Amino acid sequence: MKTVKDQHVVLGADFAGFDLKEAVKAHLEERGWTVADLTPDRDSAPMYHRVGFLVGSRIAEQEYEKALLFCGSGMGIHVAASKVPHVHSAVVESVAAARRAATANNCNVLAMGGFFTGPALGMAMADAFLEGELGQGYEDWDGFYEYHRVGYQECEDFDYEAYKANGFQVPDPSVPTLGPEPRGLAF
Repeated sequence: MKTVKDQHVVLGADFAGFDLKEAVKAHLEERGWTVADLTPDRDSAPMYHRVGFLVGSRIAEQEYEKALLFCGSGMGIHVAASKVPHVHSAVVESVAAARRAATANNCNVLAMGGFFTGPALGMAMADAFLEGELGQGYEDWDGFYEYHRVGYQECEDFDYEAYKANGFQVPDPSVPTLGPEPRGLAF
């Protein structure tokens, strides 16, 4: 698997997210990242949902640890990628949300919208997401890692039929303890 530790990332965009993708891609390459761009040409880029499926498949097949997606709003491509097994996608419009997607939700795909996100913000969001890992920055919050790890794992293992058969409750839920929020924590 190509990991973020080794500075590998896969990305893709539809026509509406193409310019933002190009800016973020150039930024990452300047910083030493190896970027696999699955949509190198605007004119032949597939529709947003097909790009989401395509890039998401690289996560599902364990070729890449993390991915970046770009469409007009970030939302459509995010929804499509989320249909791919093992994809945990977030759509963000701030650096704090991008960091939190990695550090609290353990997301492996980040989506951005070219209609709403300028190049500098897109670059900063990509950096925050790619440099963050589950629990990072929350070491002083007792149970934070365990609490969010359970949430991630229950999403990863979610079986709708078992959930439905169990009265729309998670079967055999784990109950992690989350301590009180530390004073002065800035998310």
